[in-house]
Amino acid sequence: QVQLVESGGGLVQPGGSLRLSCAASGRIFRINDMGWYRQAPGKQRDMVATITSGGSTNYADSVKGRFTISRDNSKNTVYLQMNSLRPEDTADYYCNADLLTTQTIRRTYWGQGTQVSVSS
Repeated sequence: QVQLVESGGGLVQPGGSLRLSCAASGRIFRINDMGWYRQAPGKQRDMVATITSGGSTNYADSVKGRFTISRDNSKNTVYLQMNSLRPEDTADYYCNADLLTTQTIRRTYWGQGTQVSVSS
């Protein structure tokens, strides 16, 4: 079994910062892409940022220049540094990993989500 465990969410004022972490554990042969997605109440889940195993990144237009995704392959962990937070960033944030549990078995896993609230 594979688990993705997120941490770092919370309540922050507009303009503030938060850093999310997501650690993958369990039967892991190799992790390919990792990413962060978010879902606000009543809305669909949208991509926030993704990162390949080689470090190439992709961001939603709404977070470019404010959020930074990174990963530590030695720890099977992905991070999301969120700066200049806005009320519209309020959502549940989910970690995602495309990984192989063996040389041939590939699946996408999701974390349980962590809540981010931006409010004064």
